[in-house]
Amino acid sequence: MYYKLNGVTQRLTGAPANAYNPQGLRPSVPPVSPPAIFASPTKLASEAGGQVEYMGPNRVQEMQKLFQKADGVPVHLKRGLIDKLLYRTTMGLTVGGAVYCLVALYLAAQPGNK
Repeated sequence: MYYKLNGVTQRLTGAPANAYNPQGLRPSVPPVSPPAIFASPTKLASEAGGQVEYMGPNRVQEMQKLFQKADGVPVHLKRGLIDKLLYRTTMGLTVGGAVYCLVALYLAAQPGNK
């Protein structure tokens, strides 16, 4: 036996077999899916001769050499000036936010004027 939810009483009630039509499974024309954008190769595999080239060159090996070099620099600062600026900006915002929170807590702890 099939059941359906009664919208008025919010209870399950019996339903005939032909009334079984769950949400999302209604008979309709299947939609055409759009082509994938991000992981689509720039050439077909048959055109590239078995070698598929994605959105850019593979730079994993050169990045591994850069980040695994034992030069005493932390890994989050290995790429130079931009990394230093991002790191210092993040630390400044963190310290500023902590100070702002402490000031807000101090002001909230003061008794109100009567």
